[in-house]
Amino acid sequence: MRIGIAGIAGRMGRLLAEETLAAGATLTGGLSRDAGRPDAPAPILPDIATLLAASDVVIDFTHASTAAAHAEAAAAVGKPFVLGSSGLSAEQEAAVAKAAERTAIVYAANFAPGVNLFLAIAERMAAALPPEQYDAEIVEMHHRQKVDAPSGTAVALGRAVARGRGTTLEAAGTESGRDGHTGARGTGTIGFAALRGGQVVGEHTLLFAAGSEHIALTHRSFDRRVYATGAVRAAGWLQGRAPGLYDMKHVLGMG
Repeated sequence: MRIGIAGIAGRMGRLLAEETLAAGATLTGGLSRDAGRPDAPAPILPDIATLLAASDVVIDFTHASTAAAHAEAAAAVGKPFVLGSSGLSAEQEAAVAKAAERTAIVYAANFAPGVNLFLAIAERMAAALPPEQYDAEIVEMHHRQKVDAPSGTAVALGRAVARGRGTTLEAAGTESGRDGHTGARGTGTIGFAALRGGQVVGEHTLLFAAGSEHIALTHRSFDRRVYATGAVRAAGWLQGRAPGLYDMKHVLGMG
């Protein structure tokens, strides 16, 4: 299997390169904002079309602003595509879904196996705990360089809670950035709090709070390599798949 990496010169890109080689795959090259990086782990190619042509599958951990264009480029040539960029808007996610009508795409908020089990458990807990009695709050913390908030994983947790309650995150309503006299908490809404500091890889806590009990579920990531390992696993799983929009639940046999 030949794997290309968009964002190869970054922290995640370097880990993806290492995990690609560890899996016995061929690292064909990558994309980087700095095309002259002599220390990149593979040749820097000029554009996404060239990278796709050289690869059987491309893994993209770049930026939300490039996600739709890269997914469309993959769809145009029918190449599988793994997307791990976070902070996509609803319009960008819709464009990725449209591209998936013509090629196989794994798009996940988080590629760690434990997080995806966390999401499945969150949905089941939400189905069992009535929103009129149990308020759902999601607290996440990441390193100080992270530019989007709440994190993609936190949003995925919110969506899992909403699905368990038979609704959507948009319909349920969200609460975040509370400051000053905000009024009472809305019943059935899903709260978010984002913390930033130091070099925390990723920490997420889902709290269901009722008058008589609190239930908290927490996942902590200590090494970004777990995301790279999961993304390379997803790349291998995509080989021979029919067009469609998949996530890590499918890769892990949970979907």
